[in-house]
Amino acid sequence: MLGVGIIKGLIETARNFFGSYRQPERFVTIQYPEEQRQVPENNRSFPFLVYDGEDPIKGLRCVSCKICEKECPPQCIYIEPERDARGKPIKHPKVFDIDISVCMSCQICVEVCPFDSIKMDQAYELSQSSRFEALILQKKHLSKSNEYYHQIRPTEATLVDKQLAAEKEAQAAKAKAAAAKAAPTPSAAAAPKPATPAPAKSEVPA
Repeated sequence: MLGVGIIKGLIETARNFFGSYRQPERFVTIQYPEEQRQVPENNRSFPFLVYDGEDPIKGLRCVSCKICEKECPPQCIYIEPERDARGKPIKHPKVFDIDISVCMSCQICVEVCPFDSIKMDQAYELSQSSRFEALILQKKHLSKSNEYYHQIRPTEATLVDKQLAAEKEAQAAKAKAAAAKAAPTPSAAAAPKPATPAPAKSEVPA
């Protein structure tokens, strides 16, 4: 019959239209900001720095290698390493800034980081009245705990923790093997030294 497909399509459209008002699981509108929708685990906004333990300074994973700064396409990352009294760089960032007005959330910084110290956040309520200084996130704003990382990305964070633990065990085993190789063997240490022969007495002619 002519037009049956059109009629079926209109019925399906009407069913979905009215169903979106009556079925709570299909509601597309929420009372924001009082209500906030749970974002997917793979959702990403801007980078943040991960630290282990309770101290965000001592536990920071970043070693200020500047790889992310060099690889960032829009060049929105600025890093300045700490230095000791002699001016020698220390494996810790003194300054770590990200300009989120320039950042395009490409995640390249996460992919190139060899220490799993920078990850993508899910926070999106970052609007400010100023478009310059207020949108530059400093180290104190970027540093977030590993527990927070587990909250927003449990699957990924668990895999990263297992990988870091395996690398730590491998380094400890390598150091133990090197120490055992450098130490003298017990048989060599316990072996007695050969006796030195006494000098022969010379005979004096009568």
